[in-house]
Amino acid sequence: MDVPALAWGATVLGIIALLVFDFFFHVRKAHIPTLREAGIWSALYVGIALLFGVGVWFLGGATMGTEYFAGYITEKALSVDNLFVFLIIMGSFSVPRADQQKVLLFGIVFSLIARTAFIFVGAALINSFAWVFYLFGLILLITAGNLLKGENDEEADNFVIRLARRFLRTSEHYDGDKLFTVENGKRVMTPMLLVMVAIGGTDILFALDSIPAIFGLTQNTFVVFTATAFSLLGLRQLYFLIDGLLDRLVYLSYGLAAILAFIGVKLILHALHENNVPFINDGEHVNVVEISTPVSLSVILGVLVITVIASLLSPKGKAVNASATVRRRAKEYLACEDPTEQARLADLLRAEESRLQALPPRARKALKEDEQLVELVNKVRAKAEATGT
Repeated sequence: MDVPALAWGATVLGIIALLVFDFFFHVRKAHIPTLREAGIWSALYVGIALLFGVGVWFLGGATMGTEYFAGYITEKALSVDNLFVFLIIMGSFSVPRADQQKVLLFGIVFSLIARTAFIFVGAALINSFAWVFYLFGLILLITAGNLLKGENDEEADNFVIRLARRFLRTSEHYDGDKLFTVENGKRVMTPMLLVMVAIGGTDILFALDSIPAIFGLTQNTFVVFTATAFSLLGLRQLYFLIDGLLDRLVYLSYGLAAILAFIGVKLILHALHENNVPFINDGEHVNVVEISTPVSLSVILGVLVITVIASLLSPKGKAVNASATVRRRAKEYLACEDPTEQARLADLLRAEESRLQALPPRARKALKEDEQLVELVNKVRAKAEATGT
C-alpha cells in the first residue's frame, strides 16, 4: 500500500514534536525522574504507539496493521536489550544520574537518524536486488549465534569507548551536562562528550541488527519507519522505570536470539520464494513454505513472554540482579560528591545488602568470591566511615 505524502509528513512532524516536547519539558532541566513520573510517561508513549497501530490497521488494512505490531514489538524488545549497553556505558563513565536523561535522549535521537538512513538504504537495495534478503537473513542468523555464545554488544561498546578515550582528550570532571567547560583558563571537552560519542557509535551498531530484523517482517517502508520510531520513543522513561529489573532479565538474550534466528529463517525462505540468483535453482523461484505475519507475531510474543517469566522466576536472575545493582550503586556512591545524594545512595546500598543476605547460600558464596565486587564494597564502607554516611 502506498502511503500518501501527507500521512508521511504528519507522522514525521508528530515524532519530531514528541522529541521536542520531551527535551523542553523533561530533559532540559537535569533531575532524577521518580518511579511515578517514569511509569506515567512510559505508559503514555506505549499508548501512543498502540493507538497509531490501531490507526494503521483501520486505514491500511489488517495485513499492514499486523506487520506494524510485529515490527513494533520486535524493535521494542531489541531496544530494551540496548538499554543494558547504555547502562554499561554510563556506568563506565560514572555519568551523574540526574544527567543521564540528556544522554539517553541524545542516544534516541541519534539512533532514530541512523536507523532512518539504514531504512531507506535497505528499502532501495530490496527494491533493486532480491538477493539482499539472503544477506539480511544471514546477518540475523550470525547475530543470533553471537547472542547465544555471549558475544553481545558489550564487547563492541568497549571498543567504541576505547577509541573515544584515545582520540578525545577531556577534563577529569563533569560540569553538569555541558559538553565543554573552562579549566585553567582553557576551553576543554568534558567526559559528557565522550559518553555521547560512545552512545552514538553503539547506536550505529544496533541499527545493523535491528533494521534487517524488521525488514524480515515487512517491506513496507512506512511501517518499518514508524514501528522503529515508536519503539525508540519513550525509551528514556523506560530506562528509569525498569532500571532495577534490567539485570534481572538474564534470559532476554536467549529470547532475542530465538526471535532473530526465526526472522532470519523467514527472510531466507522469502528470498528463495522470490529467487533470481543464477546459481540457486538456475535463477528460478523455489517452492518453499513462507511464514505469514500473524504467525510471526505469535512466535515473537510467545518467546518474549516465556523469556521474561523465566527470567523473573529464576534464582539466577535474582542473584545477578542483586550483585549488578550493588555494583552499580557502589560505583555511583564512590563517584558522588554531593552529601545529600551520598546519603540516598548509602541507604539504597544498605537495602541491597539485605537482599543479598536473603539469597540462597550458593549464590551468596559466589558473590563473596567475586573479588571486584568485594573490593568495591570495601571501598564504599571506607568512604562511608570517612564521610559519616
